[in-house]
Amino acid sequence: MQGNHRYGNDDRRRLGLDAKEGLIGGVCAGLAHTLDIDVSWVRVGAVVTAIFFTKFAVAAYLVAWLVLDQRSH
Repeated sequence: MQGNHRYGNDDRRRLGLDAKEGLIGGVCAGLAHTLDIDVSWVRVGAVVTAIFFTKFAVAAYLVAWLVLDQRSH
């Protein structure tokens, strides 16, 4: 069946690291690319989260850095 599938392979965005746009590991840049928003907003959110939930933010960033694959543009 041809048509617009919500989760078709062509339209699916995959979360991954974006080392070209990233400052440290590319996690924020990859997330911003996936969500189609400016990377500055994701970085601000990461910093605010790190201020209030330091251990959680550091752990989440490190896990994402280790688990996610490099994006291929």
